[in-house]
Amino acid sequence: LAGENYKMDIKGELSKLKSEVTSDDKTRGSKISYADDWVNIAFTTKDSTQQEFVRIVANVDDNKNLNGKAILPSGTEMSFFAKQSESKDTDKKGEDKKDEKDETEKVSPVTYPNMAYGFAELPKQETLLFKNATVWTNEKDGVLKNTDVLIKNGKISKVGQNISDGSATVIDATGKHLTAGVIDEHSHIAAASINEGGQNSSAEVSIEDVVDDSDIDVYRNLAGGVTSIQILHGSANPIGGRSAIIKLKWGESVNNLIYNNSPKFIKFALGENVKQSNWDSNRFPQTRMGVEQVFIDYFTRAKEYDALKKSGKPYRKDIEMETLAEILNKERFISCHSYVQSEINMLMKVADQFNFNVNTFTHILEGYKVADKMAEHGVGGSTFSDWWSYKYEVNDAIPYNAAIMHNAGVTVAINSDDAEMSRRLNQEAGKTVKYGGMSEEEALKFVTLNPAKLLHIDDRVGSIKVGKDADVVLWTDHPLSIYAKAEKTIIEGVTYFDLKRDETMRDAIMREKSDIINDMLKAKNKGLKTQPIKKKEKELMHCDSLEE
Repeated sequence: LAGENYKMDIKGELSKLKSEVTSDDKTRGSKISYADDWVNIAFTTKDSTQQEFVRIVANVDDNKNLNGKAILPSGTEMSFFAKQSESKDTDKKGEDKKDEKDETEKVSPVTYPNMAYGFAELPKQETLLFKNATVWTNEKDGVLKNTDVLIKNGKISKVGQNISDGSATVIDATGKHLTAGVIDEHSHIAAASINEGGQNSSAEVSIEDVVDDSDIDVYRNLAGGVTSIQILHGSANPIGGRSAIIKLKWGESVNNLIYNNSPKFIKFALGENVKQSNWDSNRFPQTRMGVEQVFIDYFTRAKEYDALKKSGKPYRKDIEMETLAEILNKERFISCHSYVQSEINMLMKVADQFNFNVNTFTHILEGYKVADKMAEHGVGGSTFSDWWSYKYEVNDAIPYNAAIMHNAGVTVAINSDDAEMSRRLNQEAGKTVKYGGMSEEEALKFVTLNPAKLLHIDDRVGSIKVGKDADVVLWTDHPLSIYAKAEKTIIEGVTYFDLKRDETMRDAIMREKSDIINDMLKAKNKGLKTQPIKKKEKELMHCDSLEE
């Protein structure tokens, strides 16, 4: 192992195995355990004063050979194979014990955020010049070949050919593709809690209050080219909480993630989640008709509250009614969880009754049935590319949904509602080329410009246009391809994800993990008090998640 020869003797019953590891005729301190045809062995390195360990994890095959991997103190992994040989008695009882000197304890440096993949120091805004890229502008210029893009002061400064800037870091983008950053209209990552199932309206709460800037899914989304997301409230009640629209500035504090002068949004919901079809509950509403009455009741109350407020008479401030009154006054936009044709029609009629427009139907898997009515109402559709059959009310979903709505004049986006799918929204958009015959340019807009339009931030992001925020992604391949990787993800001129830097981080994490395991083994060998590792699985939030 790592240029050093070892001899290993394993003796005893499976329940009480003993190991002896020798090298250069010296016995190393070692321990062994066995369970379910797997052995775990740890032994000290050549310099015992360092108190570092080589760890072996191996499977015991039918011939009692060991086949697995060895993990060196540096974290480096290598293949391991040991073949059983005849046992020989040895007179050696072990080497003389040497005085052990504890080395100075290693302290991991503080990072931003202070966890895996955190930065040693926050990345800074740069002047960047991409040379000879294939640029997907999402503007009337379309896709530009062999084009330069200059990013300066966090903005798109120039787009053209033969651009130069002496202060810029030049990036050779030959053979690569530059697009606007991916925008996820419907996300539940980076939030500590997202739902309320106990009351019909939670319009008084805001997701901005529970944004988690250290959620590892922020970094994972950056690795998929995502630069902005809308974190929506859940769908357990008809009127949910207010949204948070954020940029994925990994390492920054919450206040720096949330959009400045962010458009105001709120989550509404229809269908099985809201009427709690399979819940052991008797709370109102229990039917789709009851859901309609909830909306009418709350908007009637909000209308009366707003009239009293505007009259100049004394009134008691109600945050819930204030929020709903903003909808009536066209100051706040609705993103509504929806599936079934009848309910989609219902909410548009309720909106007409109270003289406002629904902004976005999200999921909208039966949108193809009412696309003409959606276009007439002026509502957008943010849908899945090909998710269906996960519950009864999505049985009529088809993969042509996005294309049909688009062809009817609806502003269409593809969203995730999922921490894993959001890492490959570019591929989800690509599916609409197959299902519905969308052009590649229009398909890419489904995850860039169109969600920006639905979120009313298209004056800042969503396309590569001079003056817009420099939220861009450099792809290694065609952006709709399954082979494309985000090489660099940049927000306002700051590189928050870099493929090469990611490889360096992975090596550092492996080394730090190995250091921690070594410290744990040293503590146990010294007889210090230890405790079982408490592993907590991360909850991946969805519309119906009730956990915190």
